[in-house]
Amino acid sequence: MITDIISKLQEKTDLTYDEMNKVMTDVLSGKTDDLENADFLSYLADKGETDDELLGMLDKMQEFSLKVEAKNQGKLIDMCGTGGDKLQTFNISTTASFVVAAAGGVVAKHGNRSSSGVSGSADIFEHFGYDLSSEPAKIAEILQKHNICFMFAQKFHPAMKHVSTARKQLGKRTAFNLLGPLSNPADVKNQLVGVFSIEYLDRLPLLLKRKGAENIMTVRSDDGMDEFSTSAVNRVCVLKNDKVLMNAIDPEIVGLHKSTLKDIQISTKEDAIKSFVEVLNNTANQAMIETTALNAAGGLIVANISKNFEEAVELALDTIKNGKAFSLLEKFVQDTGDISKLKEITNG
Repeated sequence: MITDIISKLQEKTDLTYDEMNKVMTDVLSGKTDDLENADFLSYLADKGETDDELLGMLDKMQEFSLKVEAKNQGKLIDMCGTGGDKLQTFNISTTASFVVAAAGGVVAKHGNRSSSGVSGSADIFEHFGYDLSSEPAKIAEILQKHNICFMFAQKFHPAMKHVSTARKQLGKRTAFNLLGPLSNPADVKNQLVGVFSIEYLDRLPLLLKRKGAENIMTVRSDDGMDEFSTSAVNRVCVLKNDKVLMNAIDPEIVGLHKSTLKDIQISTKEDAIKSFVEVLNNTANQAMIETTALNAAGGLIVANISKNFEEAVELALDTIKNGKAFSLLEKFVQDTGDISKLKEITNG
C-alpha cells in the first residue's frame, strides 16, 4: 500500500482524504518501516500537502491518540506555535497560557520538548516537577482545579513513536510539525496557533473549520516569529462565526512599546525557566512582559473573554501586575510538582 502512495507522491500526484487516511493507519500501526516512512514524509513535503491530505493525517492522529475529557465550564482553548522559527525566544505561549488561565480562561496546553528552540513547554513543566506521564483522568482533574493543564505530546500520541526515527533522519520540517499543535487531546475547538509560514495563515483556520472549530486565530509576525511579536507588525487570520478575516496587529497601536528580538531571546534552558517565572512575577524586562501580554491577548479573544486587542492587552498586563498570574503558578506548582523549585528562582 505505502509503496503505491510513495510512487504517487514522487509523481507529484495529490492523495485523496481516504488514501491518506488508509496509509496513515498503516504508518501509525507500525506496519511500515523507517525507510518507507522517511520517503513518504519527504515526498509529501516536496510535493506540498493539500488540505485533504492534512485533514486525513490529522483525523488519523487523533483517532490513535489518548483523550482528556475536560469537565470545565466555559470555552476550552489551547495556545501554541508550530515551532521551527529558530529564533531562540523564551517560552512565550507557555507563559501566556498562565496569564490567560489567571484572567478567567481555561487552557488545555498541549506540547512537547523543544525541537528547534532552547526549551519546549514540556521542559518548563518538567522542571517544576510536573509528571509528564500523568494519565488523562489526572490531567482532567488538574484542569478542573486550576483552569490550566499540560498534556505531553509523547504521552498522548504513543503511535507517533513509529515515525520518530524517520523524522530524525530527515532532519527537515514535515507535515507533523504543522499537525502537532492541531492534534490537541482535549479536542479544543478554540485555538491560537502560531505558524512558521505565511502560507498557513489562512489555510489552518479553514482546515480546522472543517473539523468543527469555533474560534481560531493564526499569527505570524513580520520578524519571523510563529507568535505575536512586539518588535514587528503581526499578520493575523481569525475564524469566528464561520467567517475568516485577515488583520494586521501593530503592537504600538494596541498600547505596547516597540522592542527588539534580542530583548526576548535566551541561550540556555535555565534562562528559559527564569524568564518564564520572572514574567509571571512581573520582574522580567518590559519586552518579555509585553510580548507575553500580546500573546495572552490573542488567547483571551479566542476564549471570548475580551472583544478586541486593546481590551485584551490591558487585561493581560493587569493580570501580571496584580499578581494573579504568579499566584496561579504558585498554586499549580504546589499541587502538581515541587514548590521548592519555584522558590529557588524567586528567592535567588
